Amino acid sequence: MRNDNKPSGKLAIQIVAMPCDTNANGDIFGGWLVSHMDMAAGVEARLRAKSRAVTVAIDSLRFIKPVNVGDTVCCYADLAQVGRTSMKFNIEVWTIALDSDLTKVAEGIFSFVAIDEKGRPHPVDR
Repeated sequence: MRNDNKPSGKLAIQIVAMPCDTNANGDIFGGWLVSHMDMAAGVEARLRAKSRAVTVAIDSLRFIKPVNVGDTVCCYADLAQVGRTSMKFNIEVWTIALDSDLTKVAEGIFSFVAIDEKGRPHPVDR
């Protein structure tokens, strides 16, 4: 993953962080952020496989800065690797506050497997 001043990959989802998403310290709860990262990777995995796809691993995850209430949370997905039935995505999370530009707040690598209607793995490229 890059550490540049602009996102890498395709904007997969964006959402505004709300007060109900905070932890005891008033920052956005890390689990909330991870779920959106997983959703972003899942959206791109479905599109790439043209089928259902399931998360099989979070290979790495790093929180860089806290997310604040009111920030627009933008999840970018970049397809890093395609195996026979699997896909790995680099996910970057950037926020936009009303008074600042894009700020990178988290990154991770998410692995997915393409599955058929019975839940069995099938080739990504078929």
